[in-house]
Parts: sequence; structure tokens; C-alpha cells
Amino acid sequence: MLTNGDRNGPDVRLDGVHLNLIGEAGEVNILRGIDLRIDGGETVAVAGPSGSGKTSMLMVIAGLETPTSGVVETVGVDLGRLNEDQLAIFRRRHIGIVFQDFHLVPTMTAVENVALPLEFAGSGEAFGRARQELAAVGLGHRLGHYPGQLSGGEQQRVAMARAFVAEPTILLADEPTGNLDGATGRAVLDVLFAVHKRLNTTLILVTHQPEVADRCARVVHLTDGRIAGDRQRRSRP
Repeated sequence: MLTNGDRNGPDVRLDGVHLNLIGEAGEVNILRGIDLRIDGGETVAVAGPSGSGKTSMLMVIAGLETPTSGVVETVGVDLGRLNEDQLAIFRRRHIGIVFQDFHLVPTMTAVENVALPLEFAGSGEAFGRARQELAAVGLGHRLGHYPGQLSGGEQQRVAMARAFVAEPTILLADEPTGNLDGATGRAVLDVLFAVHKRLNTTLILVTHQPEVADRCARVVHLTDGRIAGDRQRRSRP
């Protein structure tokens, strides 16, 4: 994994990024000229109303959506120059993603779910690393449990351990507490920020909850596919 001192330039650079998608009513402008820099190790909340383009911007940063125009550089790599196979390898090495809906494989145990990214990468230490990460998020006693046997908070911790296991340069979290109650959500955020600090990752967190955004050192506000605000604040992890 790259450390903060190894990084040359920002971890994320978006220049004039537009994203147009075709819907039932025709072409929809999702992102409308995004210019953004995020440095290595930053914690950044992406806030804004539903439909403002928050998740789409995360998907562009990860190379899961191809912009209609503009430049996307993630960890110094111009994603527009990569084919699908190269993008998959890039994400495996540099990107961890946590979704609102967990996206765990229901027929796999917790440890199998977490080991999956490393198995795809051909690592011989996949299950050892998976056990370590599950212990780090407080689930060392739930290794053999299936997602259906875990609470919502426990499932999200498994999903986070899976995102962290390959020690990514950037963590993308899309409404990670959206399906959790207040106390459980706060506990999950505590784990998220603790791992961010331990791995020195860049954390980009999509949320519509002001109290969640306040956990980050910087808040970028999107409205109608444009950046409407970008402010630094003191981090309170």
C-alpha cells in the first residue's frame, strides 16, 4: 500500500467531469462539470440532496462509471486510459468500497466474504488476513457465521473488513450507516475512522446526514451535479 509520503500529487483529481446517462425520459445530466482535488489521507464527506450526483461521483472516482467528458485521475492514474481488465486490477489494488446495502455473498461465511478480494488477487494469505481484519472490527468470534445470522451492524462490519483487507489507498463509503439505527451507525463509523487512521487511507464518505458529515475534516456539497460548497472543518473522529 502507498503511504502518505509515497504519494505524488492528489489521490483524486477530477477536471471538468460530466456524466450523462440515458434514462426512460431520455438523456439525464448527472454530473455537470466537476472540478475536485482530494489529497492523500484526507477525510472528505460528500453531502447533498438525493439525486445530486453523490454516488455517481464516487463511481466515477472508482472507475465504475465512465464520464462523458473530462479527466479522472485516481492515485495518479488516468482512468480514461485503462480498459476494463486494467480497471479491475486497479480497483483491486487501490480501491475499497463500502455500500449501504452490505453486498455480502449470502452463501459465504464472514471470513469467506472478507477473504474474497484476496483470493481473486491470488494471495496465499487470504484467510489469515481475513481473520485479522474481522478481529480488528470486533468480529473475531463470528468468523463462521453467514450474513443471515448476523445483525445489520455486524454485516456492515464484515463489509468494511472486506473493503479494508487488501489495504486500499482510497476507501469509498456510500451511505454506510443508511440502513442502521443511530447507536449502531455511530459504532460502525467509529470502526471506519479507526481503520482509516490505521491504514492512512484517503476516506471519501457519501452521506445526507449532517452528523455523519461532521465526522470528516472536509465537506464537499453537491447540488444538481455541481459542487455548490467545499469547506474545511476540524475532524472529530
